[in-house]
Amino acid sequence: MQQDIRYPIGKYQPQIFSEELKSKWLFDLETLPGDVERAVLNLDEAQLQTPYRDGGWTLHQVVHHLADSHINSYVRFKLALTEDNPTIKTYDEKLWSELGDVKTQPINVSITLLHALHLRWVALLQSLNKEDWNKTIYNPGSKKEMTLWFLLGMYSWHGRHHTAHITELRERMNW
Repeated sequence: MQQDIRYPIGKYQPQIFSEELKSKWLFDLETLPGDVERAVLNLDEAQLQTPYRDGGWTLHQVVHHLADSHINSYVRFKLALTEDNPTIKTYDEKLWSELGDVKTQPINVSITLLHALHLRWVALLQSLNKEDWNKTIYNPGSKKEMTLWFLLGMYSWHGRHHTAHITELRERMNW
């Protein structure tokens, strides 16, 4: 059976809280910027403009998407920690991936942004106590309340998921 290239590491599977898993997921967020940087190392512009799958984003868009998505997540964590079950603002990822900054800015801008953002984000997350992980946001798009624990796992997965889009394409194309 062939792997679904849309989900190179599988779909996100929520997990029950554990200190061991928390450490792993925090490590994933801490190392993501470097992982992305290594994943795109030595790719030329034509390669960066290659979609990771038919109908999918280009590698260039994937890198900018990670920065956009993780900025939103950082804000969502801050809102959950300072408000009671805030309703988050959703956004259209596809439309964001087509905006002028994504089209004109090199990926190193978003990689630099990811490095700074993840330093702040991980520092924030390391300061949380066990009760903080149960704080929630409300996502009107999915009509679901989500705990910070759920979101930590989801964004750990999200970074690895998109990094794998890049590395799997490199492997398929022998780059």
